[in-house]
Amino acid sequence: MALSAVRKGVSSLTGRAAFALAVASPPVVRLPVATIVSKAFRPRDYQRPSPYPYKENSYGFFQALVDKTTHRIDENSKIIVVDGPFAVGKSKFAKEIAEDLDMLYIPEANMDMYYINDYGYDMRQLDPQMPDSCKSFDEKDFLKNPKHPNVAGFQFSLFRIRLEQYIDALAHVLSTGQGVVLDRSVYSDFVFAETLASCGYLSRKALKLYYEVRKMTVPELMRPHLVIYLDCPVDVCLQKIKKRNLPHEVNSPVYTPEYLTNMETIYKQQYLKQMSNHARILVYDWSEEGDAEVVVEDIERVNFELDKHDPLFDDWKLEDEWSWCGKRIAYTKNKNYIMLWMNVPDTSVKELVVSAEDEIRFNRVWYSAPGMKYETGFNANMGDAFLLTKTKKEVRT
Repeated sequence: MALSAVRKGVSSLTGRAAFALAVASPPVVRLPVATIVSKAFRPRDYQRPSPYPYKENSYGFFQALVDKTTHRIDENSKIIVVDGPFAVGKSKFAKEIAEDLDMLYIPEANMDMYYINDYGYDMRQLDPQMPDSCKSFDEKDFLKNPKHPNVAGFQFSLFRIRLEQYIDALAHVLSTGQGVVLDRSVYSDFVFAETLASCGYLSRKALKLYYEVRKMTVPELMRPHLVIYLDCPVDVCLQKIKKRNLPHEVNSPVYTPEYLTNMETIYKQQYLKQMSNHARILVYDWSEEGDAEVVVEDIERVNFELDKHDPLFDDWKLEDEWSWCGKRIAYTKNKNYIMLWMNVPDTSVKELVVSAEDEIRFNRVWYSAPGMKYETGFNANMGDAFLLTKTKKEVRT
């Protein structure tokens, strides 16, 4: 297993970009970012600064005046994304390296994260009362019927979950200093949208809207420092899918050589190529499960030094302390400002349009479910206490 070659883009120097060469470059806050250190090689007396409780407390202008950001940032304050084909073993691998690097692990987005509410109630139980256009549609449904009209809504829902996950990952790094390992991310979500479209499961109009939404949300984020791609030939992936023997996968019309080949092509020719301009890339042949410890050793040898003349890690080259605090505010207190860009109305995509009658019925049923009448923490019938003394809703869940 070896480090892959990283291709670096070269931007043209025209207009304002060319003029910028004639003036002094703005200073960049220098942080300890050269390498990542595994838990085994941390000093025994190492102790991370106390984290800011961003899940419980808001973080805005006044909090930023007294609680700065960069003092928590160290060499392990990085975002690592693990990608690869189905059934290759990403989740196990991502958990292992997160443990070895003392980082937070964020699991792959799935529709349980949407349908199971904060009180543990599965909203899919409401399907008998829902109109067809509003019935639940999850991974199992897609694998059984990939040409269902709700496939577009399914893809947009997964994008929303991945977007929120990544914002939360950024909030965690900036508020605690601890790094994060994600099992897939919002950056590779387009691979699935493109694959669906290439196989006729997603309409061109839906794909166009998808990219409009992506254009308004993803650029607001800070790209990962490292992308690890676990490679596996299509025929081996099919064998692995068959071996784990999940009925909805084994009997699915989706997992075909064509579908997996299209996905592999988009991953390698588009996603990895794009990300290599801004992040380090490690690629491993994972046909047979490898050793995560060997990968951790490779990670420790990767250079994450910031260079103002190199596009790598551009999103992390912030000029001053207040710039760091501003990013932190954007991903904590102002998180919903980014998420609201998901609400792009477009009646031309018929499979995403719900009639007024269906919407009324959906709202009546959805918000009558256990724990859905009020904000989380304010539902007395679900056991929430001290309602009269609560002055604010929960910041994050």
